[in-house]
This record gives sequence, C-alpha cells and structure tokens, in this order.
Amino acid sequence: MKLTYTPEQEAFRAEVRAWMKANVPKETLASHDTVEGFTPHWEWEKTLAKGQWGMVTWPKEYGGRGCDLIQWLIFEEEYYRAQAPGRVNQNGIFLLGPTLMEFGSPEQKARFLPAMAAGDEIWAQAWSEPQAGSDLAALRSTATRDGDEYVLRGHKIWSSRAVFAHWCFGMFRTDPKSEKHRGISFILVPLNTPGIRVNGIRQIDGEAGFAEIFFEDARVPVANRLGEEGDGWKIAMATAGFERGMMLRSPARFQVTAERLVELYKKVADKLDPGLRSQVAQMWMDAQSFAMSTYMMASRLINGGHIGVEASLTKIFWSEMDVNMHRIALQMLGVRAELLHAAPDAGDIGSWLDGYIFSLAGPIYAGTNEIQRNIIAERLLGLPRG
Repeated sequence: MKLTYTPEQEAFRAEVRAWMKANVPKETLASHDTVEGFTPHWEWEKTLAKGQWGMVTWPKEYGGRGCDLIQWLIFEEEYYRAQAPGRVNQNGIFLLGPTLMEFGSPEQKARFLPAMAAGDEIWAQAWSEPQAGSDLAALRSTATRDGDEYVLRGHKIWSSRAVFAHWCFGMFRTDPKSEKHRGISFILVPLNTPGIRVNGIRQIDGEAGFAEIFFEDARVPVANRLGEEGDGWKIAMATAGFERGMMLRSPARFQVTAERLVELYKKVADKLDPGLRSQVAQMWMDAQSFAMSTYMMASRLINGGHIGVEASLTKIFWSEMDVNMHRIALQMLGVRAELLHAAPDAGDIGSWLDGYIFSLAGPIYAGTNEIQRNIIAERLLGLPRG
C-alpha cells in the first residue's frame, strides 16, 4: 500500500502542526487522574475548542470542523508528535459522541455535542458492575419509570474519571423481569443528581483514575434516555465498536511509542542482547502496519462501509502491541526500568514504566481480549460455540 496525501491534506497537516507548536503546554501536565492534574487537562480541552480542534470530524454545528477520517488521522499524528496532553474527555468525544450522532434525537445532539466539543462537560462511562464486567449482560442496576422520570438504583464500578466527571452514560434495566441482553436502556445521567454517590478507587500508582458510583433512588428525566426503551444493548454494542475500533486508540499513539522505542534502542544497543534488535524492528513494523490498516478502514468508511467484527481484531492487535512495546523497553532498561517517574534520576525512563502499567489494562478494557477472540471465532470464522 502506497500512502500519499493530496495538497489539501498536506495544507491541513501544516495548519495542525503550526497550531500545536503555538499552543501545546511547554511543561508536561500532572496526570489527569489527580486533583492537581485534572483542572489543567480540562482547560486544555477548552483551549482545543477555541481553535476548533475539540473533535475535528464532527459537523460544524456541533463544534467540529466537518473533517473526514483521513484528516482526523492526520490530526492525531500531529497531536501525538507534538506531545500534546491526554484527552481527559475521551469517554465523551470518542465513545458517547459517535453514539449520539447515530442514536440521539435532534434535541439530544444539540444539547450534548456542542458542550462536549467545547470541553464544558466531562463524561464517564458507567457500565461495569461488581458482578458484571466482561459479562456486561449480567448487570443488575435498574431504572424504574415514574411518570416523566426514571428512578435509578444500583452500583457501577471501574468508571474511568468519574471522580471528576460531570455526567455519565450508563446501562440500566428498565424491564425488571428481563434477563441478559433484553430490557436494558441507555441513559445519560448528571453526576450531581441527588441520590448519586461517587467514590474514587485508588490505583496501584495511588491515583484515583477509577470510581464506583452508587445510585440510591436518583431521579433523571426520561428524556435522558438514548434511543427507545429496551434498546440499550444494541446502542451499547455500537459504542463498544467505537471503543474497539478507530477512534479511541489512533495509530499515531503507537507510532510515536515505536519511534521512542527505536531511539531507546540506539542509546543502549551496545549493552544489549543482539536478539532484541529484531524485536524492536518488529514493533516498529507492527505500528506502521496498524496505521496502514487504519487508513484502509477509514477509506472504506468514507466510501459508505461500516465497522463490523473486525473491530475485535483491531482491539486485540493494538492492545497486545502496546504491552509488547513497553515490555521490550523495560527489558532494555534493565534495573533502571524500576525508577518511578518522580525519581530524581529517572529522566524519561519513568514514562516507560507508567506506560507499561497502563498498557496491561488494554487487553481488559473495551471487552477482554478473551471475549474478543470468542467474537472473532463465532461471528467472523463461523466456528461453533464451545
């Protein structure tokens, strides 16, 4: 595959690069999973919005630029190469946003999308429950209709950034007699609603990146339901497709990591087992292959195609590639890989350790890779259930 860009695409790249050079913070921001880091990341979302970079693929009336997916990939390449801050509202713009585009009413789109693109409201995902993780259809949280409101009861867990978020999008049983995938509705919930309690969950690094959410007779308008009552599973699977497919993890993220891995190898090559050279080269090729595959997928979507079961293939590939790149980096660093980011002599070594710890979550979130392999076996290869 030979990838070339049109003059218009090259001009777009130059515009993005110039804006990033002028606006990306010079100092690395503290983690957005901390009190001191969340606010500057939230301000960064607003800075992006002022430049109309909040979500470039969205229509202009919703705060976007109306760009196509090729331009989005170009934007992401420049974003990561500029070492811009992480997107604290990724649950909103990359997951809920596309879902609203497909299933939201005109009123819901007008209410939520511009505020999302502007960085005014931060979103969390409220799906998993203590007994319903990968088996999401086992969820027990309920939404009982009472006139024009739903009364929410239940317990969600592992909700990313819910400690700081303003809203969550959740899955609740609206049919109390339903089981598994049936009778579930997709509901948008403001987290300052009376009857909602959010408790942070401290991670291994001490940051409260996750939270559990308790719903104790919390009332929300029926108008906050996305789609028809009982259609929640179908809508959630569309959201999961966005999560596993293109938007949440763009190839630029892994291309930049692969480039850093190559540079690290060059610095310490004389001290390493020569066999690591081929592993580093393979990681660089994998990152480039993923990028080419994503460009092909984007071209297909632009021409009217759809993301199907291959989203599960994509999710397995990028999540396991991410783990392998960071594992090889730690292997090259040896005992120095154990230095934390804050250690006086860490330099940029700590980012490899942080990246490795985070990469281990990749094969779990967005549906475990074991579940993805089952989906591929049954729906793509047509194999019988075990």
